Amino acid sequence: MNKIRWGIIGPGSIAKSFRDGLAASEHGVLAAIATRSPDRPGLAEEFSGTRIVHGYDALLADKEIDAVYIAVPHTGHAEWAIKAAEAGKHVLVEKPLALSAHEADAVFHAHRKAGTFVGEAFMYRLHPQTAKIVELIKSGTIGDVRLIQSSFGFSMGRFQPQHRLFASELAGGGILDVGGYPVSMARLLAGAASGKPFADPVKVAGTASLNAEGTDDVAAALLTFEGGIVAQVSCAVMANLDNVLRIHGSEGRIEVPDFWFAGGSRDQGLGKIDIIKNGQTETVSVNERRQLFSFEAEAASRAILDGRQEFENPGMSWNDTLGNMRVLDKWRADAGIEFSVETATKRVNTIDNRPLGTNMGAIPKRSIPGLGKPASAVALGFEDFRTFASGAILLDAFWEKGGNIFDTAFVYGSGYTEKLFGQWQRNRGVREEAVLIGKGAHSPLCYPDVIGKQLTQSLDRLQTDYVDVYFMHRDNLDVPVGEFVDAMDAEVKAGRIRGPFGGSNWTKERMDEAIAYAERTGKTMPQALSNNFALAEMLHPIWDGCVTAGTPDFKQWLTDRQITNFSWSSQGRGFFTDAAGPDKRDNEELVRVWYNDQNFARRERAIELGKQLGHSPIHIALAYVLAQPFPSVPLIGPRRLLELDDSIKAFDIRLTPEQVRWLENGATA
Repeated sequence: MNKIRWGIIGPGSIAKSFRDGLAASEHGVLAAIATRSPDRPGLAEEFSGTRIVHGYDALLADKEIDAVYIAVPHTGHAEWAIKAAEAGKHVLVEKPLALSAHEADAVFHAHRKAGTFVGEAFMYRLHPQTAKIVELIKSGTIGDVRLIQSSFGFSMGRFQPQHRLFASELAGGGILDVGGYPVSMARLLAGAASGKPFADPVKVAGTASLNAEGTDDVAAALLTFEGGIVAQVSCAVMANLDNVLRIHGSEGRIEVPDFWFAGGSRDQGLGKIDIIKNGQTETVSVNERRQLFSFEAEAASRAILDGRQEFENPGMSWNDTLGNMRVLDKWRADAGIEFSVETATKRVNTIDNRPLGTNMGAIPKRSIPGLGKPASAVALGFEDFRTFASGAILLDAFWEKGGNIFDTAFVYGSGYTEKLFGQWQRNRGVREEAVLIGKGAHSPLCYPDVIGKQLTQSLDRLQTDYVDVYFMHRDNLDVPVGEFVDAMDAEVKAGRIRGPFGGSNWTKERMDEAIAYAERTGKTMPQALSNNFALAEMLHPIWDGCVTAGTPDFKQWLTDRQITNFSWSSQGRGFFTDAAGPDKRDNEELVRVWYNDQNFARRERAIELGKQLGHSPIHIALAYVLAQPFPSVPLIGPRRLLELDDSIKAFDIRLTPEQVRWLENGATA
C-alpha cells in the first residue's frame, strides 16, 4: 500500500532513466512497460525482469498499474494522458506535457474530473540543486535580480527531415523539445525574486531560424517580468550553446552549468552553483549523489499516495505548466511555427485521437421559429481562438455535449473565426447538423449593399454556401429600414440565408419598422434578434452601438412578439463571479457596465438562490436567461473546457416563473 506501481508507455532512452529513478525511489516501483512492438530485439534485455505489455491501451486497462509515465513522442502526450485519466490512472508526462497551453489545459481538465494526479516531468525542478538556487535568490545573496540568461542547445550535426527533432508532423524543433527548460527556470527564479512560486512574463518576444520542415533549428526569446526582471532564453538542435544559467543581481551573479542535469548526466549530478561577487567565486554544492530521476519519481509517487493531483513547488504545478506553455506558444507564434500535425488537414480527430462523437449530451435541443432543424439551447461564441488546434478542442467538446449552434461574424478575428469554423465543419463533416450564425454590416460599413458582399466572403471562409441564421451586426438609422430588409430578403431568396434573420443591437422600434415593412411589401419577415440580455441589466454599452434587451419594456416586447433573442454576454461578463462586488472596482468594464444598486441586489439574490439549489450564482444567471417567456438562446463564450462544463451545470436548474420574478425584483408573489 505504500508503493505506487508504475507502468511506462514508450520504452525509449528517457524511459530507461525514469526506470532507474523508480528503482532508487522509496515509494515507486516499475510494474510493466507498454510497447507496440513487444518482440523488438533487445527490448527484454533493456528492461530485464520487467513485464512487457503489448499496446498502450492494454497497460491502461491493467489493474496492476496505478500510474503511468508517458514517454512517447510529443504528439502523443496529450492523447495518452487524457486516455489514462479516463482509465483512472495517475500520470507523469515527459516534457512538454502537450503541444500547447490549450492542449495542456484539456489534459488537466480530464484529470480534474477523474480525481487523478498528473504532472509534467521537468526532472530538474525536483532536484535539491533547484531548491538551493531558489533559496539563494530569496535570501538576497546577489541582491535584487535584474537579468536571467539561460540556454539549452546541442547540435544534431545535419538536418534530418524525418527525425523527431526536425519533423513538423512530430512537433520537432528546439523550442518544444528543450526551450521549456530555460523558460521554466526563468519563470521560477522571477517568481522567487518576488516571493511567489513562479512568475509569468508580462511580455514575450521570440524569434527563430527555421529549417525546411518549418521547425526551429536555433531560437531565442526575451521575457519581461513585472518589477523589471528580464530573461534572455535560447535553445537549439543545430548549435552547441554554452548551456549555462546566469542570474545577474545588483550585488553579483550566480552561474550554473547544465542545470537540468545538475551539472552532471542523466544518472547523477552533484549540483554545483558558482556565486560570483566582487571578482571572487564561491562554489556551493548540494553534493547530491542519488540517481537524478529518483527525485521526480519519488515526488510523483508521494503526491499520489497523499491524494494530491499536482506537484508542489518547485515541481511543476498545473498553473506553472500552463504558464510555461503559454510562453512557448507565444515564442512559436512569433517565429511563425505551426506544426503540420496541428493543422486542419492533419487534426481530423479529437484531442484524444478519436473520431468526433455524436451530437448528444447535457445540452438539450429546442425548436427555433423559422429554423428547420433542431437547435441547442445555447450557442457557442469562440472568437478568441487563433489556431485550428486550439479552437477544435472547444468546438469538439461543445458538439459532443449536444451543442450545435455556432456564433460567427465577419469582423471576428479579422475573419479568422469564420475560417476556423469552416475548417472544422468540413473536417468533421457536421455542416448539415450544425446551426451556423453569420453576422455582417458592422459599423462603419453598415449599409445594405455591404450585406451581400460580406456574406460572399464569409461563406468562402466558412466553406459552405449558406448560413442558418443571419444578423446585421449593427444598425444605421440614416438608412431606411426597408433597404436592409430588402437586402436580407434577397439573400433568403438566393438560398444563402436559410433560417431566421434580423438585427444584432437593434432597438425594438427599429425591429417593429422592419417587420411592418416586410408585411406591407411581402418580403421575408425578420424573426430574430441578437441583443444583450442577462439577469444584470447593461447600464452602458460595452462597445459602441450595443443595445440591451434587458429592460422591462424590451422584455415585454420580446414576449408579446415571441421574437427569438440570441443573448450575448448572457452571464454578465463576470458580474456573477467573485471578480465583481461593491468593493471590487479594479475592472473598469464591470464597474461602468453593470454596477448599480439594482444589479447588486439581483446578484445577491442569485447568490442566495444558488446556495439553496447547490449551484453558483453564474449558473443561476444562465438559468435565468434560459427561463424566459420568449424564445431565448444564450450565447456563451467559454475559453476552457472547465468553463464549458461549468456553464452546462445551468441545465440542472429549472427556474419557476416565481423564481424568475424574485430574481428580478425580490417579489415573492
